[in-house]
Amino acid sequence: MNIHRILIDDNNPEHHELSIYRTGRINRVRLQDKSYKTYCSLEIGAHDYAAFFHYDLPEVLNRLPFISESGHGLDSWDEAFLHHSSLESMSQIIAERIASIDTEHHEIILLGWQDQPVGVAYFREIDPARFVDFLGKLRAFVDESVTEGCDLEFIL
Repeated sequence: MNIHRILIDDNNPEHHELSIYRTGRINRVRLQDKSYKTYCSLEIGAHDYAAFFHYDLPEVLNRLPFISESGHGLDSWDEAFLHHSSLESMSQIIAERIASIDTEHHEIILLGWQDQPVGVAYFREIDPARFVDFLGKLRAFVDESVTEGCDLEFIL
């Protein structure tokens, strides 16, 4: 079987159309509000989205009590909420993950594959220093949310 290998390129608009090209967003909300309101958002670009899962952040963060429609907590293709009472713990988890990442070790990861109608394997290069920078922004976003008494909504 002949398998085509595609390295995802964020500068290629055709790659943005692929279902494997995933992005996300984290919204600052207040669960006690009578109507839904987003106070601030942090976008998760495709590189950081892939790295988020590659470095097992959902598994580690799921030690916290996320609320989700699926009941799976923080997961891809889902929406999950985290109450502000757990945000300081989240900030600590992010700090630990930042400290554990070797920023010099670039990797190429397999995002997914398909067999039909043509065999294709999708890959992405992960720049760990770039992801650590994103985690620093995420941690600051979480810390600001603590100060403002807000909860977080994850749309992955």
